[in-house]
Amino acid sequence: MIDTIFIGMSGLSSYSRGLKVISNNVTNLNTPGFKSSQLQFADLFYQGSQQGLGEGRTGHGVGTFGTNLNFKTGDIRSTGNELDLAVDGQGFFVLKDAKDKLIYTKAGQFDFNADGVLVSRNGGERVMALAEGGRLDEIRLDGKRTNPPQASTKLVLSGNLNPSSTTYTMENVGVFDSAGQQHQLKLTFTKEANNTSDPITWTVVATEGSATVASGSFKIKDLKPMAGADTIDLKFTPAGAVPSTAVLTLGPDVRGDVLGATSSLSISQKDGFASGSLIKRTFDADGKLVLTYSNGQTDKPFQLALAEVSDTRELVQEGANQFLIKNQNALSYHIAGNGKDRIIGGSVEVSNVDLSQEFSDLILNQRGYQASSQMVSTANEMIQQLFDMKGHR
Repeated sequence: MIDTIFIGMSGLSSYSRGLKVISNNVTNLNTPGFKSSQLQFADLFYQGSQQGLGEGRTGHGVGTFGTNLNFKTGDIRSTGNELDLAVDGQGFFVLKDAKDKLIYTKAGQFDFNADGVLVSRNGGERVMALAEGGRLDEIRLDGKRTNPPQASTKLVLSGNLNPSSTTYTMENVGVFDSAGQQHQLKLTFTKEANNTSDPITWTVVATEGSATVASGSFKIKDLKPMAGADTIDLKFTPAGAVPSTAVLTLGPDVRGDVLGATSSLSISQKDGFASGSLIKRTFDADGKLVLTYSNGQTDKPFQLALAEVSDTRELVQEGANQFLIKNQNALSYHIAGNGKDRIIGGSVEVSNVDLSQEFSDLILNQRGYQASSQMVSTANEMIQQLFDMKGHR
């Protein structure tokens, strides 16, 4: 009967641990990236004859091993925060703490700190990108807060240059120099006098205010731009900046038809832009950082590193939704895309706790604890009866 008390106590102890695991799961129901765990129960050693003779083999209660983590992907929940990220797949975000220790997490709640480094909002660990050669790098905004200007190199015209008219004017043709300054040009087309047969020559003068920027001529032959006579160079020499040239071109869509009373040219292609400041930071589905600037340009300088673990039993919970790995051979790095993983911006992966399963396990643990308690009480009563029998002898 003394053994029965010890067996019952092993049940009380084990079911108490089980209740602790369940309570931890349930309380982390809304914790982003949390992975639920389950306590493993096992019967204790046996004594007695292996052949089942005499008393036979009797057990000594129940014990517990460690907990098994459930790495099933949790639901993806939208947050509206552009730097909240979720991994649609088995990959883990890679973080590095202040001691340069690598940590792995599913909780993608990130932000840029005062130094322009992408960090975890929870603990300030740096978020890693995967660079060339498999190198892990920090994601920093150094040198990325502004976008340098680019001089215009081409302006391509489309439309109709009607030979029945003698002049045509295009106003407010924007061209950027190498300093990022925009020049608003006026293009004046004048058909060469008495030019009624192929090729038809048009003199073009580009002016900015009262100053002439460039002049030249275009030729139209067989109703189409004539090769070798379809471009004019627009040169700019801004103070303190590199000179630049933008080529004004009659595109393949330009015609010289007699359609209507006037010409109808427009700019179909052009490049160049002013300098821009950073206005938006997001991540795309491949985990690339997308920087958007006020001049309409974008840049993708970094791509998130994702960790893949071949055996999740090598992961150790560290708290704060983070994991360490025991065996580096079970770890490899990759990037999202190519059908492997997908990054969902403005969202987080929530806890994978199944509340209905936890409540079912809670009832079983509660009943197990009650039964173990009843066994201890019964054995105690039986021992008390023995004491009473001896006392009345």
